[in-house]
Amino acid sequence: MHKLTFRALLVGAALALLTSIAHAETVIKFSHVVADNTPKGKGAALFKKLAEERLKGKVTVEVYPNSSLFGDGKEMQALLLGDVQLIAPSLSKFDRYTKQLQVFDLPFLFKDLAAVRRFQDSPTGKALLKSISKKGLTGLGYWDNGMKQLSANKPLRMPEDAKGLKFRIQQSDLLEAQFKALGAFPQKLAFAEVYQALETGVVDGAENPWSNIYSQKFFEVQKYISESNHGYLGYMLVTNTKFWEGLPDDVRAELEKILDEVTVQVNQWAEELSTSDRQKIKDSGKTEILALTDEELAAWKKTLQPVYKEFTPKIGKEIVDAAMAAAAGK
Repeated sequence: MHKLTFRALLVGAALALLTSIAHAETVIKFSHVVADNTPKGKGAALFKKLAEERLKGKVTVEVYPNSSLFGDGKEMQALLLGDVQLIAPSLSKFDRYTKQLQVFDLPFLFKDLAAVRRFQDSPTGKALLKSISKKGLTGLGYWDNGMKQLSANKPLRMPEDAKGLKFRIQQSDLLEAQFKALGAFPQKLAFAEVYQALETGVVDGAENPWSNIYSQKFFEVQKYISESNHGYLGYMLVTNTKFWEGLPDDVRAELEKILDEVTVQVNQWAEELSTSDRQKIKDSGKTEILALTDEELAAWKKTLQPVYKEFTPKIGKEIVDAAMAAAAGK
């Protein structure tokens, strides 16, 4: 009996030790494709800092920026396979998993980031975080980058100015339709390939928020930037559902609190960087920023209306209507 008791104690102690080690060695790999000094890059670094401070000895966070671990085309598959635990792809990249999130890509739907946030904070916006749950993914929050601007090596003032040009786009059917409506040629390229593509003329232009244009030096290889604010570029912070639900309850609860705090900070940085990076680009003198008139913007909106007709049934009319209402402040 004593031998059995002693053996049971040893086994219990070993199991407790293994559990403790496994708990201590929980590693969260956070992979993303942008620079450290963008809202997403800074958010990933802040998440690492807070998680390791508050969950010391329980969680380690490894951040891999600038496509250093996985690029655009592979990060989602890596998440599903468990090779990374946290990614924040742009909302455009989810169209293979759900068509509902395409609402964020509709051109000229949102006037500014405040309008976007009203929709994200609405019941419909919050529900969209769960739109990928059947694919084994859990949406944890929305991170802003900014409103998109059009860049090219020729002035783009009217929609017909884009006709015949090649534009880099993300992996999005809606964005492809957007540029086709302009008579342009959309080219799906990974983010890491964009600078070289612009520099060598593989593509003539692109659409990006100010922080991407500045941090990736796109302004150095584009002569003109039209301040169109025609679309929103934001991210969904997403994790593997099996991994997330497998975390100890206390660890998961604390990580959720941390992510809520980081999300607020990221979105504040996004607004600040939109202003400061625009000014830095302007001060560089390497590109000309074109302010579009109300009449010019109206022409762009009219030309892109067919995109709504094509994609509203796919997204869901009730979702588009809710986004329009939130964007209008209703």
